[in-house]
Amino acid sequence: MMTPFLDDPLADVMGPLESARRGVATILHAARSHLGMDVAFISEFQEKVRVFRHVDAVAGRSPLQPGDISPLAAGYCRRVIEGVLPELIADTSKVPAAMALPETHAIPIGSHLSVPIRLASGRVYGTFCCFSFRPDASLNERDLGMMRTLANLVAQQLDEELESERNREDAAARVRRALDQGQPMMVYQPIFRIEDGGVEGVECLARFELEPRRPPNEWFDEAAAVGMGVLLESAAYRCALRELQSLAGDFVIAINCSPQAIVDGQLPAALHGVNAQRIVLEITEHSSVENYAQLRQALVPLRAAGVRIAIDDTGAGYASMRHILAIDPDIIKLDISLTRNIHRDRRRRALAGAMLEFARHTGSTIVAEGVESADELDTLRELGVKEVQGYYLSSPLPLARLGELLARKYAPSRPAGRSM
Repeated sequence: MMTPFLDDPLADVMGPLESARRGVATILHAARSHLGMDVAFISEFQEKVRVFRHVDAVAGRSPLQPGDISPLAAGYCRRVIEGVLPELIADTSKVPAAMALPETHAIPIGSHLSVPIRLASGRVYGTFCCFSFRPDASLNERDLGMMRTLANLVAQQLDEELESERNREDAAARVRRALDQGQPMMVYQPIFRIEDGGVEGVECLARFELEPRRPPNEWFDEAAAVGMGVLLESAAYRCALRELQSLAGDFVIAINCSPQAIVDGQLPAALHGVNAQRIVLEITEHSSVENYAQLRQALVPLRAAGVRIAIDDTGAGYASMRHILAIDPDIIKLDISLTRNIHRDRRRRALAGAMLEFARHTGSTIVAEGVESADELDTLRELGVKEVQGYYLSSPLPLARLGELLARKYAPSRPAGRSM
């Protein structure tokens, strides 16, 4: 299995980031609503500009939008930090320094509250501000105290947001570094016919030979979380297709493809010049599918060209059955969780038998994964499984060793109507 693409990939990168942003927005809205102000915002100080990161306002009345930029020297924010303007201004008409600013008249600003946002490092991030278009004589020191308290809460949320953004940037940099170094590397696990021991095909599996050392699924999960999943996946299957062209034979090439990569539309170009009838796209059981209709539509031209579709990891969870019913695959691959110790477990045998019966009625073919013993292989043979893969038969092999195996085992003549 090359690319699991979990339903919530790399939640430890994306979850805190979204949570922090929602938390800041909630605090900002609460402050503006409680004080009865027209606009509340959080600005970030950069070298020469301030960026309005978050804005909350009475509907249709905001002169500011998130992402707006203004010179740092303009407006109230920097002057409040420097002490030129007070943090609390109930009536700007009574503060000459405020009346001297063009923004006071252009917006207009009648009352204003602003406090600094200090991060855990001590750095001033920017300001937490509220203003109204009219003066508000009810504003007092208690309101200012509340603003300071909320600014501290905002600072905590921003620290989390900044850390999450750094984590995201680090993750993207790791994926880019992997791609720059020609990763992933590919290995190939043979798929054998039980009947004669011939090699029916190979499943292409990604491996990463760089730091940090971790399972391939974690690399793909991380790439998906930072919007680079399809890019990394494309690098993997393009590498496999390129390498396998050097080997003689018409064995099947099974590549793992996430629904996202299929819908993305890059596959037809990658398959140009390849005999599509040799290609099997394995959609892993763990892959989330947001729109089955869109996925089915993306599969139409691939199937028309001769590509066959497999559902991977069947038996590992409920999602596989949803995939099977929605996609109508040509091949159903039984997960190792179902094949392991199947000779000792009547429930596993019953479920495998049910899947074989289902396949018979739907015209699909069953392939058993994860075969690790002679007893498991014998039981699968007795049940009627025709094609298998697993460490008992062969571990995933680098290209050179695969070539040696094919030279010994590959049988070019096959019965008509082969499945893989």
